[in-house]
Amino acid sequence: MATWTSEELTKIGTAEELELASLRRDGTLRKPVTIWVVRVGDGLYVRPIYGRTSAWFRGTQVHHEGRIQAGGVDKDVTFMEEADPGLNDQIDAAYRTKYRRYAASIISTTV
Repeated sequence: MATWTSEELTKIGTAEELELASLRRDGTLRKPVTIWVVRVGDGLYVRPIYGRTSAWFRGTQVHHEGRIQAGGVDKDVTFMEEADPGLNDQIDAAYRTKYRRYAASIISTTV
């Protein structure tokens, strides 16, 4: 898992969007996708707007590694699924707060 500095957490967590490139089966990076990102505590979280069938998400389930870029930070990362229901509720709330200016129908695809 990536180790974050306070500055990286702030820069990425406050960025409107994040560029995410997961790995293909052959180990090369996929073309980056633009996705929303939220910060909860010392963690950064992304969710697939089109669900678990999104190509980039499927890539994270095979290799669990990739690269992100946001807020001037470019970093190799490890993808992990969050299993804590309490933390998932906090992530939902962070998405609703950060992106509330967008239609509820869009937000509901990520929370």
